[in-house]
Amino acid sequence: MTRRLAQVAKKVGVSEATVSRVLNGKPGVSDATRQSVLTALDVLGYERPTQLRGERARLVGLVLPELQNPIFPAFAEVIGGGLAQQGLTPVLCTQTRGGVSEADYVDLLLQQQVSGVIFAGGLFAQADAPHEHYHQLAERKIPVVLVNAAIEGLDFPCVACDDAVAVEQAWRHLASLGHERIGLVLGPPDHMPSRRKLAAARVAAEVAGTVWEDALVQRSIFSLEGGQAATARLLDAGVTGIVCASDPLALGAIRAARRRGLSVPSQVSVVGFDDSAFMTCTEPPLTTVRQPIEAMGRAAVDLLCTQIQGTAAHPGELLFEPELVVRGSTAPPPAA
Repeated sequence: MTRRLAQVAKKVGVSEATVSRVLNGKPGVSDATRQSVLTALDVLGYERPTQLRGERARLVGLVLPELQNPIFPAFAEVIGGGLAQQGLTPVLCTQTRGGVSEADYVDLLLQQQVSGVIFAGGLFAQADAPHEHYHQLAERKIPVVLVNAAIEGLDFPCVACDDAVAVEQAWRHLASLGHERIGLVLGPPDHMPSRRKLAAARVAAEVAGTVWEDALVQRSIFSLEGGQAATARLLDAGVTGIVCASDPLALGAIRAARRRGLSVPSQVSVVGFDDSAFMTCTEPPLTTVRQPIEAMGRAAVDLLCTQIQGTAAHPGELLFEPELVVRGSTAPPPAA
């Protein structure tokens, strides 16, 4: 007990006597100091005293599907900074294959009496994935915000990049360069953003007058290796331009072209999605569609804080406009 008092007191910058008064529910402590002590207990991994467990901690779960794709650390930086400005402490929860599941993280966060949860990508975007833990959060009335497209039936506030506009921009760019056989590398069939991109690509192909065949759409897991395998199949189908659903997929596409002895962009053009870190440093620099990470992250924090403060947030979707960033991975197709 003495060690716990000392650690919490040091963390908050108050006396052990002050910490003791908070833990025992005694008067004479400001609300701000009392909240700081409770937050320090949570951060240091100590259980709150029984009489204080009904209070929500100033902790917010930030659940990410992975950290290998640079877009997710970028979202974490923006959202984490925004939460800190509001006096909230983000708890980063990253899923690992064969490790802690999203549902396990939700159980852990509920035990910690978190004030809310932000999911920046995850199972909510997959129609065939388990969703019981989301319904559990709704039943407990825990404030939740989702980042990017969700399945129907999850009535949480959501911020998303407009997938339809993103594909339209990429497709129109390649068509304007003269590409007629344009391929599409998407995520799994039950992935909602990929479904939106597919629907938009059909329309874009019709408007641009480019070829549309089932063989020109390939599915993949979201990884460089997945993008490479999917692109190999597209190259067999004779594409000269490729639109990818993420930047790592696009880097895999470039690798696949080079393994075939093809030059990017003089023989094959590639467009990514996200404009994540270091895409200006690739060879060639990647043409991609930029997600407005700053604006989306700030909006997610604002929506969560609105709920924490007791105001009902509209359970709809805020769509943010993407921006095509043209760099060196796209060019006119080779002359016939």
